[in-house]
Amino acid sequence: MARLVLTDASVVINGINLSEFITSVAISTSEDVVDTTGMGSAGARTRISGLADNSVTFEFNQDFATSGPEITINAVGSSLVGTNTTIVVKPTSAAVSASNPSYSFSAVCAEWQPLSAAVGELATISATWPISGSITKAVA
Repeated sequence: MARLVLTDASVVINGINLSEFITSVAISTSEDVVDTTGMGSAGARTRISGLADNSVTFEFNQDFATSGPEITINAVGSSLVGTNTTIVVKPTSAAVSASNPSYSFSAVCAEWQPLSAAVGELATISATWPISGSITKAVA
C-alpha cells in the first residue's frame, strides 16, 4: 500500500489557486449523535447518526501581493469574509484520479486573521471555516 507525504497539495479557493501559500489543510467530518433512548431501552442509551457537521482548516503563509491570500480573501469591495465560497482540495496538483481524489465543497469564510506573528517570525494566517452542505469526492 502506497503512503503519501503531502508536498504538492492543491487548494483552490473561489477559483484561485492558493496552493503555494498553504502550509497545511485539514478537512474534518463529524456527525451529530441523536439520542433515541426510550422507556424500553433496557437501561442503556440508544443513538443514531444525525446531520453531518464538516469544516476545513487552513494554515497560510501571508503575502500581501496581488495573488496572495490577503488580496484573494479580503479584497476591498469583494471580501469573501462572511460569504460562502467554493473550495477544491486535492492531495497533489496532478489530474484527478482514484489515487488523487478531489474534494469539492462550499464553505462559509467565517473568520479571517490578516496578520499573526511575533517579532522575527513568519507572518501566517490560520482559518477554520464551516462547510455548508456536503463534500463531493471525485476520482475521475
